Amino acid sequence: MPSPYEVPADLFIKRLATYLKENVGEVTPPVWSITAKTGAHREQPPQDPDWWYKRCASILRKLYIHGTVGVSKLRTEYGGRSSRGRGQEHARSCGGSSVRAPLKQLEQAKFVSKVEKKGRQLSSEGFSLLSKISAEMLKELKPGAEK
Repeated sequence: MPSPYEVPADLFIKRLATYLKENVGEVTPPVWSITAKTGAHREQPPQDPDWWYKRCASILRKLYIHGTVGVSKLRTEYGGRSSRGRGQEHARSCGGSSVRAPLKQLEQAKFVSKVEKKGRQLSSEGFSLLSKISAEMLKELKPGAEK
């Protein structure tokens, strides 16, 4: 079965984000997501109106690749450098709610499950969704590569 490793990450995340937006009712951006920054390292809120769906898709892909991951690790992954004027730049984690809230919505949609004291992991429904989308993309990208 094809996996997300076999397709380009940016195209995969876009396709998965459109699937989540159109087909999964549990994944919806909260009211605060329009005006909130994603972390202390950002100066402005995201300009893309669909950033919430892309964040959810990216989290699903990261869970597929890394296995069981906690909120702290994901905050570090989505963090960045904060500008301090002439001072030295420092690493900042992203905001916790921009990781926790998508994870909760993905749990409600049954794509993610909690592991006690370790974090979150993909459920069987999540694995099958990612495999299905990567198989569709692989057929489009490489028409002769059917497995």
